[in-house]
Amino acid sequence: MSARTGSPDVRYAALVRDAQRRGLACRGGFHPGSDDAVPALPDGARPRTLVLLGFVGDRQWDAFRSAPEAEDGLPDPLDRWSRRVIDELGERHRGVGVYPNAGPPWWPFQQWAMRAERIHASPLGVLIHPEYGLWHAYRGALAFPVRLELPPVEPRPSPCEACAGKPCLHACPVGAFTAGGYEVAVCASHVRGAAGVECLERGCEARRRCPVGAAYAYRPEHAGFHMRAFIARR
Repeated sequence: MSARTGSPDVRYAALVRDAQRRGLACRGGFHPGSDDAVPALPDGARPRTLVLLGFVGDRQWDAFRSAPEAEDGLPDPLDRWSRRVIDELGERHRGVGVYPNAGPPWWPFQQWAMRAERIHASPLGVLIHPEYGLWHAYRGALAFPVRLELPPVEPRPSPCEACAGKPCLHACPVGAFTAGGYEVAVCASHVRGAAGVECLERGCEARRRCPVGAAYAYRPEHAGFHMRAFIARR
């Protein structure tokens, strides 16, 4: 926190505003140590701050849908849009983009997310946010050569701990979530078939049954985009 104002660094606040204007949400950040596996900057120096960027609910979806990448018919439109926007933010704010789908190497975004925000692993394996539930995503990060003062990460327990019924684990039509983990091939086969139209068009049934953050659930267009991208890669 700033010693003068008691608020986050003005540079971080400016990044938050600029990201919002361009269709992304700042998802917190942290000051990396040697064990965080944050890649070096182009000059070989270790980053002193990493800020994650992404989606929360449906708030940012329209920014992508109105972008040229969404309509150009080329592969991976959301990844390309995310990279362009985050690289532009990096140029303006002197950061370097880092991306979850640009590997190998594959950077540990889930570990970084748990450092940047108070989120937790859910029974489905997806990170759950106390407010947004399962309806959020990380599109990339910016690594900075300087230390930015960041908002504190407030301690919040996992909402799954108080969820006795855990309806998410019983909602999958083909039982793809088991004690042994997530059966990706079983899920993909179901979504491709006639019986999987509901999951294809509206999103994963198990995810939709989670009561946390229901107000942030993706609209069908948004959910269907991700489901089609999922089966295209399987």
